[in-house]
Amino acid sequence: MFTLCVVLIILASFILGFVILIQNSKGGGLASNFASSNQVMGVRKTANVLEKTTWGLAAGIMLLCFVCAFISKSEYNSIHGTSSTQVEQTTDASEE
Repeated sequence: MFTLCVVLIILASFILGFVILIQNSKGGGLASNFASSNQVMGVRKTANVLEKTTWGLAAGIMLLCFVCAFISKSEYNSIHGTSSTQVEQTTDASEE
């Protein structure tokens, strides 16, 4: 499951980079090469779709990172047999 999350993060990162590159920036960007598609859908609609895709992919990557962190912690605890309560009990016992 952890490997699947990492693969999804890498895939979403590549797609995010591509979406950012095709956006029409002040300097024209790569989106200026796709002028015919802008005429069909309209420049504003295409920009809105690309912006929403950018924000969606960024949020998805962040969510996947949190899921990976949770899975990683769960797998570590299952392998080593420790949990936060056992660590706290050990700390309290050593202080006395």
